[in-house]
Amino acid sequence: MTRTFRRVVTGHNAAGRAIFASDAQVPSLPLAGLPGTEICDLWGSDTTFNYPDNGAKPAYEAFFPPVGGCRFLVFTVPPDSLGGAQAADASPDALKAANPSLAQTMQADAPGMHRSETIDMLYVISGACVLELDDGVRLDLKAGDTAIQSGTMHAWRNPHDEPCRVIAAIVGASLR
Repeated sequence: MTRTFRRVVTGHNAAGRAIFASDAQVPSLPLAGLPGTEICDLWGSDTTFNYPDNGAKPAYEAFFPPVGGCRFLVFTVPPDSLGGAQAADASPDALKAANPSLAQTMQADAPGMHRSETIDMLYVISGACVLELDDGVRLDLKAGDTAIQSGTMHAWRNPHDEPCRVIAAIVGASLR
């Protein structure tokens, strides 16, 4: 089920006064190659913000931000029975074609397992899911829970009957 989120953005006019630069509905979009997975790209930048600005959304292409960059998004983890990285109809090739920067973080021999050079601050807004680490340890998360994912190898699973929606603020980091 595709969701739409309202995004209100402030900025500055020519005199430097605060303005509402935009008030828009931003739709979630399916993530090619991972059936049932949706992402709503709300905001981001590849560089440090400088103010005053006009409130326009910065341009960026890669899924994950570089050091000094950030992303703000909502993602949906579908029930395992309906799709996602472990589903029989998951397509690493389709994901690679549609989103190469996300695909390159995926571990080839463990569907859905990935690592990014980021710190991810996460809040589960609805449903429940499982955060799995590369050693197989799993932790259940439900609506109202938060997680800080610190550049570790991880995967999202959803053994439940309903989709799980998560808000993520992602900041570029350096992995050593």
